[in-house]
Amino acid sequence: MSITAKVHIRHEHLALVPTLQNLDGVSIRVITQGTTDPGSTYFPFLIEYDDHDELESMLEADVTVEQFELIDRTGDTAIYYIEHTPETILISSVVTEQNGFLVHTETKDGGWLVHLLLPDRAALNAIWEYAIENEMELDIIEIYSNEDAGGESSYGLTDEQRAALQLAFSEGYFNEPRDISLSEVAEEMDLSSTAMSGRLRRGMRNLIAATIAERERE
Repeated sequence: MSITAKVHIRHEHLALVPTLQNLDGVSIRVITQGTTDPGSTYFPFLIEYDDHDELESMLEADVTVEQFELIDRTGDTAIYYIEHTPETILISSVVTEQNGFLVHTETKDGGWLVHLLLPDRAALNAIWEYAIENEMELDIIEIYSNEDAGGESSYGLTDEQRAALQLAFSEGYFNEPRDISLSEVAEEMDLSSTAMSGRLRRGMRNLIAATIAERERE
């Protein structure tokens, strides 16, 4: 079953991150295009910035930019075709390999906010592993099932994190005082206390990031 996922990624060698970090107020968005080449390093970008010369000076200095070409410019908004250097980390390659699509990609909070259309959760897991291998920070903000238009959001939780949180809540672990200890909850899930604690902590982090923290950022 296909899914739609919203993720936020960070790494100093992600495409155009040096430009993003050095130009205050710059806004960059990838112009969506169809491609079946997972090795492509040439993409169109829509960039909003008020100083044309400063922007192009930064693009020339950006270690993720091999070369760029101005296609169109209207006021503070310009469209560039940009070819990336071999050192640039691109999430598009693994997404295409997994038969997925980048529906929308824009800069946010020093990184990239990416909306993905993927064939299944296994594809998302492959992207997660790619991020780990390349030392990228990847936060899953939301996941929707595409079974129907009203698919339930997972709020960035894996199935294991959701099950752990639901069990802990139903057994009274979050009550004050607690009705059950961490070790008892862990035993019910056949986990060690350390593994259970980590699963609950990561689950609560993802849940907060997808609800309270996301609303505050918006």
